[in-house]
Amino acid sequence: MLIVFGGLPGTGKTTISRAVAKALAATHLRVDVIEQAIRASGVLAGAVDASGYAVAQALASANLADERVVVAECVNPVAASREGWRAVATRIAVRLVEIEVVRSDREEHRRRVEGRVPDIPGLVLPSWEAILRRDYEPWDRPRLVINSAALTPSEAIAVVLAHVSSDWPA
Repeated sequence: MLIVFGGLPGTGKTTISRAVAKALAATHLRVDVIEQAIRASGVLAGAVDASGYAVAQALASANLADERVVVAECVNPVAASREGWRAVATRIAVRLVEIEVVRSDREEHRRRVEGRVPDIPGLVLPSWEAILRRDYEPWDRPRLVINSAALTPSEAIAVVLAHVSSDWPA
């Protein structure tokens, strides 16, 4: 199974996806970690752009082919990035679970963004203004939506685990 978390920065994706991966003994792929490793390596002269997603999707493919559950976490802002994950699941013939994490309370979202401290060495977190300017396309397919303003992290994790366990082969 491939579980893909998407959503704007500061919505709680990392907290929820890490816990879900731990509960499922799954491989956790965080695109921020991959992108920062690419930046730190100095191999690219320009922006990372889609490189982090390409590496994450290749790692997901390899782990899925080894019959591991994979939890991928990324902003997943545009249809093309979401289609990339769908293509991985189709190619490996595994169930895809798409989850969008949102924070409906705009002021709380802003406070969270402005109060965050990077947990990845060298990573520069986006400002609230950068998040507001970000291109984030509406989703074109059904997905589980988690509103982190309405649920505690524990409640959100429980909802995700219940969702992924539904019709999961025993």
